[in-house]
Amino acid sequence: MVRILRFGDEEFERYLKELDGRMEGESREIEKEVFSIIEKVRREGDRALLHYTYQFDKIHLSPSELLISKEEIKEAYKKIPPPFLKTLEKASSRIRRFHQLTKKTIHTRWVERGIRIEQIIRPLDRVGLYIPGGKASYPSTVLMASIPAKVAGVKELILTTPPQPGGISPAVLVAADLAGIHRIFQVGGVQAIGALAYGTETIPRVDKIVGPGNRYVAMAKRLVYGRVDIDMIAGPSEIVIISDGETHPSFIASDLLSQAEHDEMALSILITSSESFAKKVKEELERQLRSLQRSRIAKASLHRRGALLVVKDLSQAMEVANRIAPEHVELSVSKPRTLKKSIRNAGAVFLGPYTPEAVGDYLAGPNHILPTLGTARFFSPLGVEDFYKRIHFIQFDRKRLIQFAEDIERFTQWEGLEGHYRAIQSRLKEEKEPS
Repeated sequence: MVRILRFGDEEFERYLKELDGRMEGESREIEKEVFSIIEKVRREGDRALLHYTYQFDKIHLSPSELLISKEEIKEAYKKIPPPFLKTLEKASSRIRRFHQLTKKTIHTRWVERGIRIEQIIRPLDRVGLYIPGGKASYPSTVLMASIPAKVAGVKELILTTPPQPGGISPAVLVAADLAGIHRIFQVGGVQAIGALAYGTETIPRVDKIVGPGNRYVAMAKRLVYGRVDIDMIAGPSEIVIISDGETHPSFIASDLLSQAEHDEMALSILITSSESFAKKVKEELERQLRSLQRSRIAKASLHRRGALLVVKDLSQAMEVANRIAPEHVELSVSKPRTLKKSIRNAGAVFLGPYTPEAVGDYLAGPNHILPTLGTARFFSPLGVEDFYKRIHFIQFDRKRLIQFAEDIERFTQWEGLEGHYRAIQSRLKEEKEPS
């Protein structure tokens, strides 16, 4: 079901090389298909949205049905159990509190005699949130995607999610209302990304698109980047657990399954220095799979991409983890904080045997929209700062401009841009400063 690979074996290195290239995946195969859908949405607007909604979701909608009404959102509160409503409110509060702590309010100023330079931050005007709706309902992702934007001060939040035969999940609608999302549209897939990027008669164009999706949605976000900003190129869920063998094997197995059950392409890896412990975890995985509701998906994931890696020591385990650069890392060791400094590439890190990744998915407070596919080498978790743009203000008086003129002239001569220096020179000829 799941492989045990030992450091030094040829298969061990082959497996890591496969992971190194997981960003490429099926990109080239689906790029043309995705591009054609986006182009049709750009040209035909709502008409294309309705066409693809029927083609892919098998649901007939009219243009007026794309937008979820306020009455439907109010009704959604009655459709979820009161205890779960309290949980949604609790999660919303904790996520908001964490992101408020990270909010930047300082403007950078640099003042010399005759010169004033500032950098200010402004929130984006309009952000589009993509929330998947195919294999499950994700109210937690609604909260994670929208609350940082709201804390940053984004003026308008637009949510798109695939339509469902029985209507949009009431938990998704309630989470959107709790987070302060302004408009919700029942449209999904590549066509939703195209609509957010270019706008249609019903759905407005946004400045940035955030939120996870399948490989088609990820490709669509990649293709519209530049027309709009995006958060990151998201792939299947990933977890790497580093264990010294002191944690109960059932803990490790359940955490591996928590990611494997997401998707057949999810990545679940244990790295340990104890082969006997790896074998115990494998036995525990087989036992737990028998009663897991999504066992078919989890089995396929573990068989296709999972591995139990046996290394020499914890130091080597950290090196392997940094090479993989996964979405989630669990340090399930007796002294996890001693390994903190060794972490270079990870979306989020969970310390100790009683901090499962699942707590970060819902209620810890930090975001669960994290870099995948090895992009933790350069991407960060979604946060308040992702919804800001920086603007520079520069002011010189005439005397200070004269003092910089000679240096500017040298640059313009070297780069062959005469007009640049003329812009300076014209001001040097003034006998006095303009009134």
